[in-house]
Formats: sequence, C-alpha cells, structure tokens
Amino acid sequence: MPTAFPPLKFSLRRTLALVAALLLWMPAWGMQPPAGPVILTISGKVGSTNLQGVAAFDLAMLEALPQRSFVTSTPWYKEPTKFTGPLLRDVLAAAKASGVALEAMALNDYKTSIPMEDARQFDVIVAHRINDQPISVRTKGPLFIIYPFDTTPELKAAKYYGRSAWQLKSLKVD
Repeated sequence: MPTAFPPLKFSLRRTLALVAALLLWMPAWGMQPPAGPVILTISGKVGSTNLQGVAAFDLAMLEALPQRSFVTSTPWYKEPTKFTGPLLRDVLAAAKASGVALEAMALNDYKTSIPMEDARQFDVIVAHRINDQPISVRTKGPLFIIYPFDTTPELKAAKYYGRSAWQLKSLKVD
C-alpha cells in the first residue's frame, strides 16, 4: 500500500541550511519582549535587548529569575525588614551587561552611581517585595535596589545607603 507522504531524507547540507535560516529569522536581541507593563529598563552597554535598543523587564520577567530574600536593618524602616527579588548581578547577566558602573534612576529622578563591582561582591538585590508584599510606588516601589547591610559592617555606611535606590525605573550601564 503506498504511503501518503514519501519518506523524508535528511542531509547535513539541508540541515545546516535550515539551522542557518532559523538563526537569521530569530531576533538578534535574545530576550523575550515583556508581556506586561515595563517596570525596569537597562540601557548602555547591554548585549541583549528586547525593546527599542534596551533590555526591558516586566515584573514576570524579574520574578522568573532566581529569587533571593534577606532581612536587614535600614535607615528607612524602624525594624529589620525582609526584601525579596533577583540578585542585581542576575538581572545584569540577563541583559548581558558589561561595564564598570551603573547609573540608577528612580521615578522621582533621583540618580545614584553604583560600581559594577558591588553587584559582583555583594548580594545586592532588585527587590520587588518587602515583607512578602509587592512594593507599591507609594511604599518605595515597584523596585528597590537594596544591599544586605547587616551582612558586613562595611555596608553600614552612607556610601552604600546612598547607592540604594527605591522607586527604581532604569539602569544605564557605562
């Protein structure tokens, strides 16, 4: 009985041509576009973009990265507070960021400079939860760059407090 379809014949040449065509068709940025509202953009020296030349993240994209939590004392809260979010270094890795400094910008136009070395040396997180609750804009959200101040005496200094940025909206990699 004849088959409805002839058997497929694969050759190395055809397979390589198909792979090459798929690679040319795929977007060059390598990141999926955000499905929800963008809450963080990373610009400057980034190797992976997904929206008009920047790496744009919605909350789901940040939540998809490995999450960290720690409790730390801060100058902004009376009691030690629990913060949860991805490590800053993981967010930067997702954007394939490479540089020596970050300029963090908040919704209220506060700017601070953060050495890239801080992201490597300390477990700095981009918190999207405080005490297991989403951070609203009214309560310093939606994102808050926070250092684990209680892990080492070195971090309990104005220099590191000033590098923490609440209401974070963007990072520029220099």
